[in-house]
Amino acid sequence: MRLEGERESANVEDRRGAGLPIGVAGGGIGTVVLVVLALLMGVDPREILSGDTGPAAPPQYAPESRYAPAEGASDEARRFVSRVLASTEDVWTAVFRENGRRYDPPRLVLFSGAAQSGCGVAGTAVGPFYCPADQQVYIDLAFFRDMERKLGAPGDFARAYVIAHEVGHHVQTEFGITQRVAQLRARAGEEQSNALSVRVELQADCLAGVWARRAQEMRGILDKGDVEEGINAAAAVGDDRLQRRARGEVVPESFTHGSSAQRVRWFRTGLSSGDLRACDTFDPARS
Repeated sequence: MRLEGERESANVEDRRGAGLPIGVAGGGIGTVVLVVLALLMGVDPREILSGDTGPAAPPQYAPESRYAPAEGASDEARRFVSRVLASTEDVWTAVFRENGRRYDPPRLVLFSGAAQSGCGVAGTAVGPFYCPADQQVYIDLAFFRDMERKLGAPGDFARAYVIAHEVGHHVQTEFGITQRVAQLRARAGEEQSNALSVRVELQADCLAGVWARRAQEMRGILDKGDVEEGINAAAAVGDDRLQRRARGEVVPESFTHGSSAQRVRWFRTGLSSGDLRACDTFDPARS
């Protein structure tokens, strides 16, 4: 990716090495890595931690103090994340303006080990996530190493795809989609709730594609091979591929994020169109 010289976002909070203001129970969440990887890039880690599929409850913890940037916060990995986030801010500000709306960007929190969010406490094994309760994206940079070594998805654009997917969840929140789907899931059975979750995730993949197309048009950020890295990353986190690796079998009714083919298809849809209207994953005719 061509990000040298691009601006860095001011909406990055670095908590690496800062720890948590309260104790964290381990709960064994990090012991079955591949199973947890099957739940990567979800909206609400509370669903992983407790099995709750309803809308996120208001935070039940004491307010955090503001963290100072961790030692070494000016490293290249942080700069990369900050530049990608800045690119999403520029793209979505323009897209929202075109639609007569104002974009309020999310804050991105870098953490190590565990993070406390408006959706609860989550460990590194949960993977990157977006919390609609506090409208923040959470990423432990160690995940990018796991994505390359364990999932076979290397490359800077593969990492950018992950960030753009999580920001896509924020775009959904800005449009009220997250809230409406949470209400539907609260009244749905497990299989229907899972199907709704898949639609949400595929739409975030499509929105990541929209960002990539628009960022390329605005700033020419893509190098040769970048699109292939993004497609490979989308395929790597398909429910079918992860379930097959973790269990040796695929259970489609338990999918919460979509198959590899679905994720690639919707990422490509956003990338080829650059248009929000192309990302209606809830339309039965386009499923």
